[in-house]
Amino acid sequence: MTVATETSTTELLSALGLSADNPGAFDGEWIDTQGPALESVNPTTGEVIASIRTATATDYERVAAAAVEAFEAWRTWPAPQRGEVVRQLGLELRQHKEALGQLVTLEMGKILSEGLGEVQEMIDMVDLAVGMSRQLCGLSMHSERPEHRMTEQWHPLGPVGIITAFNFPVAVWAWNSTVAAICGDSMIWKPSAKTPLCALAVTRIAQKVLEANDAPPIFGLAIGDRHQVGGPLVADRRVPLISATGSVAMGRKVGEVVASRLGRSLLELGGNNGIIVMDDADLDLALRAVLFAAVGTAGQRCTTNRRLLLQKGIAPEMKERLKSAYASISIGDPLDPKILMGPLVDGRAVEDMKAALKVIEEQGGKVIYGGGTIDRPGFFVEPTLVEASGDMPVTCEETFAPILYLFEFDTLEEAIELHNSVPQGLSSAIFTTNLLSAERFLTAAGSDCGIANVNIGTSGAEIGGAFGGEKETGGGREAGSDSWKAYMRRQTCTINYGTELPLAQGVEFDVG
Repeated sequence: MTVATETSTTELLSALGLSADNPGAFDGEWIDTQGPALESVNPTTGEVIASIRTATATDYERVAAAAVEAFEAWRTWPAPQRGEVVRQLGLELRQHKEALGQLVTLEMGKILSEGLGEVQEMIDMVDLAVGMSRQLCGLSMHSERPEHRMTEQWHPLGPVGIITAFNFPVAVWAWNSTVAAICGDSMIWKPSAKTPLCALAVTRIAQKVLEANDAPPIFGLAIGDRHQVGGPLVADRRVPLISATGSVAMGRKVGEVVASRLGRSLLELGGNNGIIVMDDADLDLALRAVLFAAVGTAGQRCTTNRRLLLQKGIAPEMKERLKSAYASISIGDPLDPKILMGPLVDGRAVEDMKAALKVIEEQGGKVIYGGGTIDRPGFFVEPTLVEASGDMPVTCEETFAPILYLFEFDTLEEAIELHNSVPQGLSSAIFTTNLLSAERFLTAAGSDCGIANVNIGTSGAEIGGAFGGEKETGGGREAGSDSWKAYMRRQTCTINYGTELPLAQGVEFDVG
């Protein structure tokens, strides 16, 4: 179904339990929130989709208190039983995949294939988390003391604050919430003000599953600004972990506040991701990868390819191929399956791109394709290619728009140095058919990013691996591998099954 009319939009909202006017907080029941109205805007048309009554600080307190109470009950459920509840959440998501994927596209602006893919990512996270629920394993260690046994075990941590960004309005919640849930934690979700309907729809789906299992209301929600919701959440000592996705500037503020109360932060911040293309690369493969990584989601992914480093032997050909490929990109209504690039999320994003292009010109960059806006309703821009040099400060910044900087280099060592010269460190890739070059890129002296790929792009990470980056990207890890440990507390246990009391390290303390 293509959502193109007011009637079909209304039908979509109704199918997901939404209306033209919606409460903005959930604590096991929907709260009659009284905060300022927040309008959800369709970036394809600039028109209002629906309105949300945001949460006040008082509403937040209700949600937080409910999360504490829910945690106290949920932590006593055996982990496999918690996993069963999460498994049923996956079944509900499967039932609502089409509608929820359309809502992601309608409210955020990514193409429908990506909207549906984001919901599939939620489903995949559920499957992964269900498996984790039977593998929250500790260790058994040998004690130096006779007749002593040492073990390590993991316990639920507490209510988890989840702050998500607009570009992945549902998947990032699932990265955190599904794993936190099987670990025994409750949650307080503060979604982006740009995509509140997606959060409401997901919470309603989760609510149905919790009620069917007579489970405590672990999936809390509070939609509001940083003064009424964000600030209180980050500063709340009852919330031992804040998982925040967003800009570096936002992450610095969150990290400082959480650190001041000795809480934990899991930060997924900015990316300024580079792809190196060697002379020996398969250029057809590289072109397809660069195109999706640079243009997908209109350049609004944290893993977007923003810097393309071309070895000089193939640089002229690759630039011409890129210009031709960019000219073939269909731009328009992201609900149309023929479209490859939708709009930016709002007018501010368009102005940020314009400002960046002005700075690029001032710093000596040369636009070789694109650089303009598209005269139609909504927030549409042209994907842009820029010939750049390493001494342009703007290339060290993340502009959340489809701007790709092109650099040239002579040697792999030069490319790695240039690649690592930016303050962010999320995702990276190299295209080469030379085993030595590939392995060099993956060594400790190679890419300094949390993700390093060979012959695939920077976007589209699978949920089985831990996702996150280094440096100003924040150092957090979510989704797969052993990322579940972030949502639990570790406890070392020593059991003395003898009648003596020897001390470690040979210490003697005998009172007679």
